[in-house]
Amino acid sequence: MLMHIVLFKLKDRRPEEVTKAQKKLRELAGRVPQLRSLEVGLDIIHAERSYDLALVATFDSLADMQAYQVHPKHIEIGDFMRGLCQNIVSVDYEK
Repeated sequence: MLMHIVLFKLKDRRPEEVTKAQKKLRELAGRVPQLRSLEVGLDIIHAERSYDLALVATFDSLADMQAYQVHPKHIEIGDFMRGLCQNIVSVDYEK
């Protein structure tokens, strides 16, 4: 199983903007066949160093994650999120 974790720091960190981004990320669920599971969590600490959102996705294989990366829905949401964020970081690992 492959874990894909992405952290998003928004330019506008007001709660309504973070919630809007969370809803957009959740649109991935059920739309990309290779996506085995998806969680989108909001930061509860709100420290300056904190990121606002975390996306945790699982895939059966690296090939499935690569197919997800080029899926039209992922590209659409990725473009949307890049417009909202000052920084995005990720890590991918096998479990």
